[in-house]
Amino acid sequence: MITIDLITGFLGSGKTTFLKRYADYFLRQGQHIGLLVNDYGAVNVDRMLLQELQGDYCDIETVAGACDADCHRRRFKTKLIAMGMSGYDRVLVEPSGLFDTDEFFDTLREAPLDDWYRIGAVLTIAEAGLSEELSEESVYWLASQASQAGTILLSKTQLVPPERTAAAEAYLRTVTETFCGRPLTCPVITRPWTELTDADFASIANSGFRQADFIKRYQGHSSYGSLYYMNQTLTSQQLRALAEALLTDAACGHVCRIKGYIREQDTWIACNADSYAVTLEPAEQGQNILLVIGESLQKPVIDRYFQAL
Repeated sequence: MITIDLITGFLGSGKTTFLKRYADYFLRQGQHIGLLVNDYGAVNVDRMLLQELQGDYCDIETVAGACDADCHRRRFKTKLIAMGMSGYDRVLVEPSGLFDTDEFFDTLREAPLDDWYRIGAVLTIAEAGLSEELSEESVYWLASQASQAGTILLSKTQLVPPERTAAAEAYLRTVTETFCGRPLTCPVITRPWTELTDADFASIANSGFRQADFIKRYQGHSSYGSLYYMNQTLTSQQLRALAEALLTDAACGHVCRIKGYIREQDTWIACNADSYAVTLEPAEQGQNILLVIGESLQKPVIDRYFQAL
C-alpha cells in the first residue's frame, strides 16, 4: 500500500515551507514520492513554489481550487486514484488553509482508495506568533485541523521570543479543547525546522492521527477569499512596498498572505509575503501573477493599490 500524509495548517502558516523539508527527507531516503497540492483560489501558485522538488523521484500534482465542496471532493478522489496507479512509495497532500480534514478521511474510506492507501501521518502547521485576536472562523479552522493531527509543528519560532512561542502553544491547546471538547494530546514541536534531524522526520512521518468530534461550521459560507492580479509590470522595490501596504492597511480587510511572481529584467522573482516578512527571491520559472489571500477582503481598495502602480 502507498503511505499517504496530510499537511494541514491555516492560511500563511508555512505549510509549503515545511513540505519542502519533509519531501526532501523522503527523497534522501530514496523514496519515490508524489505531492498533491491545492492552493486557495483559482490559480495554484504553491505548485510553482514547489517546482524545485520536481524530478525523477518526485512528481507534483494539483487539485484545482475555486470550486464547490462536492466538486473538490470529486477532483481530490480522481487525483488520488491516478496517483495510486503511479508506483509511489509515499504521497504528501497539502490542501488549502480552509480544508475540512474529514474530507481526507472520508475519501480514503472509499473504494478503491481504501485498498491502495494507508495513512502515515496527519500534520498541522501553526504559527509560533499566533495571535489571540483571531476571528471566530479563523479559530474554528485552526482548532478543527489541530484536533486531528498526529503531530503539530509551530512555524517561524526563530522569529519570535520563546515566551510568545509558549503562549501560542497554550492558546492552541485552549481553543482546541474549547471547540472539540477534549485536550490536545499530540506532540507539539516548537524547535526551528532547521534543527530537525532525520530521526525527527522519521518520528513525524509515523505519528499517525487523531479524530475528534466537533460541530461543523463555515461550510460553504466562508468570509475568506482570494484575489489575483495578472501581468503586473512591477519592480521588486514596488512589489515590496505594495505587499507591506496591503498587509498593514486595515481598509483592505485582513490580508493574510501575498504570493506569486513578477518578471523583472528577464528574471522571475518569487514573492512570499505575510505579517512576518516580505520575501522576494529569484526563481528559474514563474508565471506573472500575484495572489492576495485574506478575510473580508475589500476588492475596490486593493484594486486601487494595484492601479496606482
